[in-house]
Amino acid sequence: MQNTLAQAAIFQGTGLHSGAAVTMVLRPAAADHGIWFRRTDVVADARIAARWDTVVPSKLCTLIANGAGVSVSTIEHIMAALAGSAIHNAEIEIDGPEVPILDGSSAPFVAGILAAGIVAQDEPVRALRVLKSVEVRDGLAVARLEPADMLEIDFAIDFAEAAIGKQAKRLNMSNGAFVRELSDSRTFCRNAEVVAMQERGLALGGTLENAVVFDGDRILSPGGLRHKDEPVRHKMLDAVGDLSLAGGPILGRYTGIRAGHALTNRLLRALFATPGAWAWVDMTNKTGAKLPGVGVHAADLPACA
Repeated sequence: MQNTLAQAAIFQGTGLHSGAAVTMVLRPAAADHGIWFRRTDVVADARIAARWDTVVPSKLCTLIANGAGVSVSTIEHIMAALAGSAIHNAEIEIDGPEVPILDGSSAPFVAGILAAGIVAQDEPVRALRVLKSVEVRDGLAVARLEPADMLEIDFAIDFAEAAIGKQAKRLNMSNGAFVRELSDSRTFCRNAEVVAMQERGLALGGTLENAVVFDGDRILSPGGLRHKDEPVRHKMLDAVGDLSLAGGPILGRYTGIRAGHALTNRLLRALFATPGAWAWVDMTNKTGAKLPGVGVHAADLPACA
């Protein structure tokens, strides 16, 4: 069955790129409502659907906007937390244009969701079943969706920095795997990129506490890595968040090779534009048991949350 929150969950922090203070409140919503953002600092046209067709081009993050141009950026980590906790319906109030970065992962969001509580609703979950393989490319980057009985993520990255290098990982997202395996993996960047981004007015809220910064063979962030392959795990986390913009859980295998937010959105657009490549299906208690977030408990949370 569909789920929403039992009560509001409140998050306060700083926008990664804007550097501005922001408060975000997740509120319960009715069945079939979906996930919507509402800008409380905007008087009119304040609501934006968290959906693949509201995504607009943006560097380094996922940004959604409505027809009036009202936008919310850096939504990928909260969307991943909602999907990984099996929250299908929520109204997200936010008093600025960017989601707070918190520690750079999804774990604080998951912790807040689980603390607020999850309640079942009276309507079945509608999942998007992938029926045909669909692929998009951008140079060496590849994103692909293929048929599968559950959401599977297969990701590979390749960076020149010795501290990152080549990493690959494959997981299925059933049985709380997102919370246990991916939720605490933080956003990362190369030290050379930090100055360049800040000169362009980006990453103004970035610190060594909310991002893992690499410099050649060194890790500059205090405490080092939470996982030896934390970068590829974070890329998988991002993919879970970006894929959730399909409008429901995906039954399919996602492969990402050097892929990012823009390519994953292009993949969803290609999927929906391909006749016979997808179908909406109502899940039963039995078939829905493999969906992300089903049966998640606070004990699944990593120690950092």
